[in-house]
Amino acid sequence: MQIDWIYGLLGGLLIGTGGAVYLLGVGRIMGASGIIGGLVDGSGRNTARDRLGFLAAMFAVPLVLFLLTGRTADTHLTKSWAVIIAAGLLVGIGTRIANGCTSGHGVCGISRFSLRGIVATVFYILAGGLTVVVFRHFLGVI
Repeated sequence: MQIDWIYGLLGGLLIGTGGAVYLLGVGRIMGASGIIGGLVDGSGRNTARDRLGFLAAMFAVPLVLFLLTGRTADTHLTKSWAVIIAAGLLVGIGTRIANGCTSGHGVCGISRFSLRGIVATVFYILAGGLTVVVFRHFLGVI
């Protein structure tokens, strides 16, 4: 019986819980791109400690899970480092242009009934789907 869907469910629950804890604890929306962007462009200097703590946890939790289970996530998407790096850079640029990312708009925005979050989520899901179709089926890169 296939139960891989449970990982997605648990991941979604963890992201939602993280967003709620961040909002209740810090009083701000948990948008990973905004948290990182504020450190990079200097606009988040006054909250740098909170932002760095968030980033440390983002790296520490997968490391702890790997140490406990001995498993890493395998997306089966591509093994090409060039594609992975290009995708990461394009996602980073896109989140800055959209003033948010999946955690900010998708998880926290939609849960607060934010029209901006809902519209942004619809467009980045469509753009992601179109990107996969083009790069997988037409270009054969992934």
